[in-house]
Amino acid sequence: MTEQSMDEFDVIVIGGGPVGENAASYAIAGSDRTAVIVEHELVGGECSYWACMPSKALLRPGDVLDIARHMPGVKELLGDKTLDVDAVLARRESFTHSLDDSSQVTWAESAGISVVRGHGRISGEKTVDVDGRTLTARHAVVLATGTTASVPKTPGLREALPWISRDATNIHEVPARVAVIGGGVVASEAATWLLAFGAEVTMIVRGSRLLASGEPFASDLVAEALRSRGARILFDADLTAVSRPDAKDTGIGRIHGGPAELTVDGQSITVDEILVAAGRTPASSDLGLSTVGLDDRGYVETDDHLQVRGVPWLYATGDVNGRSPLTHMGKYQGRVAGDVIAARADGKPLNGKRFTASADHGQVPQVVFTPLQVASVGQTEKLARDAGIEVEILGVDIAVAGSSLQQDNFSGHAQLVVDTASDTIIGATFVGPGVDELVHAATIAIVGKVTLEDLWHAVPSYPTVSEVWLRLLESRRA
Repeated sequence: MTEQSMDEFDVIVIGGGPVGENAASYAIAGSDRTAVIVEHELVGGECSYWACMPSKALLRPGDVLDIARHMPGVKELLGDKTLDVDAVLARRESFTHSLDDSSQVTWAESAGISVVRGHGRISGEKTVDVDGRTLTARHAVVLATGTTASVPKTPGLREALPWISRDATNIHEVPARVAVIGGGVVASEAATWLLAFGAEVTMIVRGSRLLASGEPFASDLVAEALRSRGARILFDADLTAVSRPDAKDTGIGRIHGGPAELTVDGQSITVDEILVAAGRTPASSDLGLSTVGLDDRGYVETDDHLQVRGVPWLYATGDVNGRSPLTHMGKYQGRVAGDVIAARADGKPLNGKRFTASADHGQVPQVVFTPLQVASVGQTEKLARDAGIEVEILGVDIAVAGSSLQQDNFSGHAQLVVDTASDTIIGATFVGPGVDELVHAATIAIVGKVTLEDLWHAVPSYPTVSEVWLRLLESRRA
């Protein structure tokens, strides 16, 4: 085999997270095609080591403790005991493999996918430069580079070496006092486990509510739940300056120096660490996009085949395309893109729904894990009305036999957004303990365009929390 042929592959994927892995594996499945993943950090990506997996590993023990504290026969055994933080962190390490990606590399190789370490950058048509080594694709190049955490240019903030999401999920030292800058998913989830670990948490939120893209009632319930656990939440807050004279780079998840002083609305707040959870930036600035006539700033726009507009051999999947910045949606896009690449390589038409990404158009499910889970899919009431859709809102508290059996302090609310013209659900939100498993039924109803008349015959099992579906239907029976 010549050196040139060793660097030729049918598909090159830049980015080795679950999105890129899906794109590569689907593109070569059941064929003799070859694929390579180019990754400059860890194979497995953000989700495996710095986002989904470690964050949920940190959150779950607090959920279990809360359930136990409100379960007669169990709460008496606990007394005033709190979490064993060292044990929680050890379990987290079991999921992140202490940032060792060897098992992910082994999986890729077992699936017939080569792995090349280094920074991948497009250098021409179907070519990718990896630190001076040139890889050539016969069929396609896929971008799956994701996003990186943004840190605002507030005076003194960057110099203070604040934590970002990677520090929070790979926490090794628990600060006594933490300022969380932001009110979105990362901020709300991190505040949840920091409170469970015993930290004093102050959330500094520029807007007027948490989880601002969701339903207002969900925001209110989450804020109430965080406050009940000790969080201080400052809404419409203006952070104007940060001072931390002895900031030190002590490593991910370790306290970065001495106390920091934050000026918020003219008042001073002193904390031991700052967590910035103020948005993400697409990792597209150093991908060589300008070499093929594309803008190398911002999100990479695609069509519904995930093909980059104007470049038929280039695809963008996951967060970098800005369509739906969630791991499961990125993996979905990776599957679609892989199937499209495979079909085109085989000279087959792109017939069939699986070759077109449609789920990220108003059918996106998401679960936010705070003291109360927020499980949602589809459009909010506001989005629907802004789009000119005439809607009916069905909302009930989650108070059924299944919820009362789950835990004594169960409190939650459910809401459906119904398109009155078609009598189908176009949005759903569930808030409460353990409601994450309710959202898939709503997703199926939305994707399948199931009418409410038909949903009367989808009978929920008794006694489960799913019985709230019946209560929702009954709420419009009159």
